[in-house]
Amino acid sequence: MTRAFSGLGIRHAGHFTRLKWHRLRRSFNDPLFSAEVMAEGFRLGASTELDLRVRSDGGFVVLHDEELEGETNGHGLIRQAAADDIRPLRLTAGGHHPILSEDLASLLQTAHPEALLQFDMKDELAVIGERGMAHLTEYFAGAGSSIIISGHDLDLILAVKEQLPSLKRGIDPTDKLIEIYRENGLKAVEEDLRADLAGRTEPDTIYLAWPLILRAAAEGLDLIGLCRDAGKLVDAWTFNLQSPDEGFDADEAKHFTALMGLKPDQITTDEPIATERAWAAIDG
Repeated sequence: MTRAFSGLGIRHAGHFTRLKWHRLRRSFNDPLFSAEVMAEGFRLGASTELDLRVRSDGGFVVLHDEELEGETNGHGLIRQAAADDIRPLRLTAGGHHPILSEDLASLLQTAHPEALLQFDMKDELAVIGERGMAHLTEYFAGAGSSIIISGHDLDLILAVKEQLPSLKRGIDPTDKLIEIYRENGLKAVEEDLRADLAGRTEPDTIYLAWPLILRAAAEGLDLIGLCRDAGKLVDAWTFNLQSPDEGFDADEAKHFTALMGLKPDQITTDEPIATERAWAAIDG
């Protein structure tokens, strides 16, 4: 009998690691940011992620790039387009309409209690402004533990803490930590990360690139353990298989095994089902 894989997570050595569906994908065969896949994730209680860009009217749209032509058949900056300009557009990959934040709020009402949706905010607070924050408050303040808002801009995360205190918060210091490592070494990385963990944003989850996690571990610094000791969860991003149908190659198996040994709370991937299946093939 063929084993069914859901792509929800992996249990290993007494620890459960969630698999987060990056850009609302169960596989690279899924189109980017599909409402259909999101609905399936909500039904199953999956951890999913999408990108948000602010519109000219203060609302948001689920897109990654700054300009509409990056992912849709539209043109111009997203922050200069209103909902009525964006709603008729279609994504170039998949042909479906973009998801607006108003629609997203409605879909969230169907979510399984264990479902977690990450809003990865691609604009800074200065761009989002008061109208954008008011929109988030109006539509998502009551979502509670179903949403985690993340971003590179700590001012934005601090604003979320103050205006939407019931939502989870995440920060991604990866780029900064890599630069610190190059210039000042691993001890400086540890000191800076400790400062972020104790910072005013009070994040629930720390997003760290998996190669950084493994490099630090090889040199004696357990970044995941450091975050765990501070009461934070860690998402290791983004681990993708080169050949999803074939499973891990030798290097992928080595890296993923090392990563699982550090017990991350979550691993981001565009191939959650294939990753779960690949791990089962080597871990039994």
